[in-house]
Amino acid sequence: MVVKACKVCSYLTEDKKCPACGSDDLSSRWKGEVMIVDPEKSETAKKLGITKPGRYALAVD
Repeated sequence: MVVKACKVCSYLTEDKKCPACGSDDLSSRWKGEVMIVDPEKSETAKKLGITKPGRYALAVD
């Protein structure tokens, strides 16, 4: 299955709808990825505005 990135929150998923924010606006065109385990302790998550754990794309087209 193809991994797609949510255009709203950048969450990476194989589903047809984003499990993080509920959007169905997904793209198969994305670059880079980051895994966030604990968003409250992660400086990267804070800089990217990520509040839920998971895999995220760094850039989404």
